[in-house]
Amino acid sequence: MSRLKLGIISFAFGFSGLALAADHAVDIKDYTFVPQTITISVGDTITWTNREKRQYHSVWFEESGEPETDYFFPDDEYQRSFDEAGEFHYRCGPHPEMTGTVIVK
Repeated sequence: MSRLKLGIISFAFGFSGLALAADHAVDIKDYTFVPQTITISVGDTITWTNREKRQYHSVWFEESGEPETDYFFPDDEYQRSFDEAGEFHYRCGPHPEMTGTVIVK
């Protein structure tokens, strides 16, 4: 196989993985988002899972003008994809001291 063909094939395979979106996890436990700050790529999805034993929570991107999510209870999840770069701050609606940040690159 010629070097040119190998180069084209390597180039194509090297960039094919960049378009794939990834899934990330944030746990909610002890009234904390874990991790509190997460860095992801454009197109990625985060799933927040409530790991508390009895408490409900929400994920609210209030600064962005978005409505508060429905409350979710122990072992429930909330999922969101991020389609643009930026820094997105959020908090728990019922527990405003619980805050987190999503950095999308």
